[in-house]
Parts: sequence; structure tokens; C-alpha cells
Amino acid sequence: MLAPDTGFVTHARPDFYFPVAPGRGILAEVERGGTTTNNHDLKDLWKVHISPTAQHLFLVVPHANWNEQGLPRERPFNRVSSRLGAFFGDPRREVDVLSLHVYGYGRSP
Repeated sequence: MLAPDTGFVTHARPDFYFPVAPGRGILAEVERGGTTTNNHDLKDLWKVHISPTAQHLFLVVPHANWNEQGLPRERPFNRVSSRLGAFFGDPRREVDVLSLHVYGYGRSP
């Protein structure tokens, strides 16, 4: 993963890491309120990009974040799907991530 012995000095710790073969693995992250407001989705993609042993990201995000009136304040699932999708399909924007899977949880607006 991301450790000082691999040349990275970072405090990036994934929620879950599953090795599938030597030097290959899946990183999983579960997000809450700061998914898009604090760019946690982009940070998670970056963790996989710089990791020497992870090539796949499973990202679990809420369908919506709700305000006090019970209305959706933002819709992270829709936003994450479109903005992280921009890193795939064009060689100029590609990152060293083979697959990205975005899962939504919670009540849908």
C-alpha cells in the first residue's frame, strides 16, 4: 500500500484493502458528508493512482446528503459518478487506475 518503505510518506489510509495477486489489489472507501464538498472522492482516486499495489477502487457514497428540512442538500452519488468518469476514456486524462466502481447507499432523493 502507501508506506514509507515504498517511497511515499503519507497519512492516506484506506478503509479497506484487498490483495488479489502479488502487487495487485483493490482499495475500498466508504464516504459520508465530505464526499464532494471536501473532495474525498478525488483524494480516494489519487490514493489508488499513486499506490504501487492497488489498481481498482470501490467507492461507496451516499445518494444524497440531507438538510434540517429533510431536503437533499447535495447529491454526491450523481456528482461522483460523472466527475470521476472524466478520468477514463481519454488518454490525456487517464490515471493509473484500471477500474472504478461507485456504489450508492441511503435514501434516494
